[in-house]
Amino acid sequence: MAITEKDDVLLNSREVAFLLDLSPDTVNEFARRNVIPAFKKGRQWRFRKRDIASFKRQMRGINAAA
Repeated sequence: MAITEKDDVLLNSREVAFLLDLSPDTVNEFARRNVIPAFKKGRQWRFRKRDIASFKRQMRGINAAA
């Protein structure tokens, strides 16, 4: 299965915070704790858009069950 360019878009913590309705600090903390899939590029956390999309789906599932 080929990885498309669109799926491999990298986001910074501010962009992820906006998508997940969290603060950038919380996003960075989640990245540090391996709650959200992320990797470091220099001193900054980077997130793959497809990872964030699947994380968001998981969160919706957890919230729906609660």
